[in-house]
Amino acid sequence: MNQTIIQAIREKRVLEIGYHGFMRIIEPHAYGRNKRGEFILRCYQIGGGSVSGSPVDWKLLLQGEMRSITMTPAGFAGPRPGYKLIDPAIPRIVAQLSL
Repeated sequence: MNQTIIQAIREKRVLEIGYHGFMRIIEPHAYGRNKRGEFILRCYQIGGGSVSGSPVDWKLLLQGEMRSITMTPAGFAGPRPGYKLIDPAIPRIVAQLSL
């Protein structure tokens, strides 16, 4: 479990994450375990790079594939449009934004 991700969700703080060879700037929305028991993060990427070529969009990131996690001083207002409290990709929630 990653306390930085949990704190960023609780404080609505932007994270910089190294993932698949790119630095990503993200707003974390929900964090927990997937059906295989892996820690996973639902986030909205607002900057940086992406393998998909879509640097601004909803992302689902496996914690085990993250190379670095840094909380920035920047905050965000709250959930992005399209965010759902019940996320079938994360059946066991550890921390999430409320609507």
